[in-house]
Amino acid sequence: MKSFAVQGGFVVKGPRDVVRDQYVVVEGNTIREIVPKLPEGITEVLGGPDDIVMPGLVNTHTHAAMTLFRGYADDLPLMTWLQDYIFPAEARFVDREFVYLGTLLAAWEMTRSGTTAFCDGYFFEDQVGRAAREVGIRAWLGEGILQFPSPSLQDPSRTIDHSRRFIGRWLDDPLVRPTVFPHAVYTCTRELLEQAYALAEEFDLVFQIHLSETASEVQQAREQLGTTPVRFLDSLGCLSPRTLAAHCVHLDKEEIALLAERGVSVAHNAESNMKLASGIAPIPAMLAAGVNVTIGTDGCASNNNLDMIGELSTAAKLHKVSSMDPTVLDDCTALALATENAAKALRFNGGRLEPGRPADLITLDGRAPNLVPMFNPVSHIVYAATGSNVKDVVIDGKIVVKDFTSLTVDEEALIRECRAICKKIGMGLKK
Repeated sequence: MKSFAVQGGFVVKGPRDVVRDQYVVVEGNTIREIVPKLPEGITEVLGGPDDIVMPGLVNTHTHAAMTLFRGYADDLPLMTWLQDYIFPAEARFVDREFVYLGTLLAAWEMTRSGTTAFCDGYFFEDQVGRAAREVGIRAWLGEGILQFPSPSLQDPSRTIDHSRRFIGRWLDDPLVRPTVFPHAVYTCTRELLEQAYALAEEFDLVFQIHLSETASEVQQAREQLGTTPVRFLDSLGCLSPRTLAAHCVHLDKEEIALLAERGVSVAHNAESNMKLASGIAPIPAMLAAGVNVTIGTDGCASNNNLDMIGELSTAAKLHKVSSMDPTVLDDCTALALATENAAKALRFNGGRLEPGRPADLITLDGRAPNLVPMFNPVSHIVYAATGSNVKDVVIDGKIVVKDFTSLTVDEEALIRECRAICKKIGMGLKK
């Protein structure tokens, strides 16, 4: 069984648990020990005496293949962006090759910037799993469930069976885990939502869904359903600790309390919500109520990158200025959203560096000018670092990035193939 060590001047075991001058020893796919001296017999050492070693970041909401729509349609309201640009483009261009290459690109970007796991929902998710395994990134994947035809399923009456078969193909994979992903209340019938949740219960899986992203979504639900999206899902029995709700921007106090009571996890997508002017999710109120809040980037078409370190920084600062309170969402709390809280949402024993836990960890270059001097490594992670500071990445005990170099991606070939698809899409750009 292969063993190696990762050296750090600071080892961030958890947001509020930092030790100095240690080696994280990896054996197989787990952390064996964290010790001050390099054990005898270990010859391979990542990181360095100036570096930060920390848990890998977990992106709890994205649509990885949409990297190939990066910059396709910007500066638009959500429903205009979706209905006039994204949905038509997906119908025209999204196929297995698109999803595979788009996810390879996303996995390359994510690993290079410190993300070791992501939760995804899209079409042709088998291709997302294929790409994730090739790059070596951990993934939770859901085949989109919709009430209308999609690129991967023209007959919407088969959407639950389509998802069921996807689940069966990935149920025993050690790196890729299936989820159930009904897109949203406004794109699924009551029956579909009930069937989707029953499917998640049957296989004991995460149930992920977009929820209360915009004011218009909430207003539409009031008009058509007589209640809000959150209350509607609760009436169907779809809110529980297995539920991972993306966005949750427009909530009232009673709904926040309800999410906390039901044990729902929320994926906060600060940059996407800002860019689409969807609003500012009431994250401080959710945290105060006991909601398990996590961080996601959303897809590249609405962010437009997958840099989780940047996402953390944006989220922390957004809630300080919107509340006019600089103590809100402090650095340790922000980091927990992308580590410990994310692992809890995905029902995964990761998110911290401790013996026996999965060896998903990264190093940040402590000699980078923006990280010198280093009074507080957690502060630097949230307020000073960027994804480009990520030096090494280990996922499931395997070295995926070493000394800023991806070991699992043919970068030049991938760039060529993605540019070819971009050229094809560009022919139909709508201005």
